[in-house]
Amino acid sequence: MPQAIDETRIQHQLARLGQLREAIAQAVVGQNEVVEQLLIGLLAGGHCLLEGVPGLGKTLLVRSLGQALELQFRRVQFTPDLMPSDILGTELLEEDHGTGKRHFKFQPGPVFTHLLLADELNRTPPKTQAALLEAMQERTVSYAGVTHTLPRPFFVLATQNPVEQAGTYPLPEAQLDRFLLHVRVEYPSEAEEQAILAQTTGSGGQEVPRVMHGEEILELQALVRQVHLGEDLLAWITRLVRASRPGDGAPEAVRKYVRWGAGPRAGQSLVLAAKARALLHGRLAATREDVVALAAPVMRHRLLLSFAAEAEQQDADGVIAALLAAIPFPGA
Repeated sequence: MPQAIDETRIQHQLARLGQLREAIAQAVVGQNEVVEQLLIGLLAGGHCLLEGVPGLGKTLLVRSLGQALELQFRRVQFTPDLMPSDILGTELLEEDHGTGKRHFKFQPGPVFTHLLLADELNRTPPKTQAALLEAMQERTVSYAGVTHTLPRPFFVLATQNPVEQAGTYPLPEAQLDRFLLHVRVEYPSEAEEQAILAQTTGSGGQEVPRVMHGEEILELQALVRQVHLGEDLLAWITRLVRASRPGDGAPEAVRKYVRWGAGPRAGQSLVLAAKARALLHGRLAATREDVVALAAPVMRHRLLLSFAAEAEQQDADGVIAALLAAIPFPGA
């Protein structure tokens, strides 16, 4: 049986979410859509893959989020020579000065944190990528036969540069599927860029007020699961995901431009993300607008496009837009 909903507690938590967005805005200029999608990923208990050129404030955004949430934040710069032990940790030989005996002690790596910024994840070899993504999925690290539990909440923000591809190791589709959202960080507007220049070249920096702590985030993650999503909306999400797979009955854009469509995890992610967005907007029921707003971030990294799409300069977002048009919400 689901727990009874405490309306007073919910209203208090929703107010704190508004304060959280305002706190981040004090340090990060613009990028409202990116901030919203990162908060959705956090509330839904998933991880986010950020794609954007360097210098758009991704590190500042994650650090500001950690400060506002009173969570530990660590950043790892991924390079071709990075080893799994550099991320997960390793065992060190220590000596007990009282007895003179030596023993191995596990030294946790930077993955043992609440917020981890995995900068340029596609610059490290698949072995190291897989080590991090295993921790993302299981929330544990196994070393020398011992399982170590990661802190909760645990949230990974991985970045990749969409321009420079020399010396990179693209993430396989099966590993991309582990990310709840694929967030695109665009250039700021002219007014936002001017504000960034003024804010970052002065003598004082913007301090991010502390708004929430980890236990409150865990409560909100549990609350997301209780947000209502109607049967008609669930059926529509199911049809959208299934229609992304080439085959009989698929929309023309999918048959022409998609080699492999989204799997069931895309549907799970879209449901949770829609619920999280509803909660972020102060609602206890998800709507069609929530699904439309998150269809691209949830599905763009889960579609494997064909050579025809590349030749005709079609991207995943265009296919998803065609998919939404071809599979309209019943009664819309």
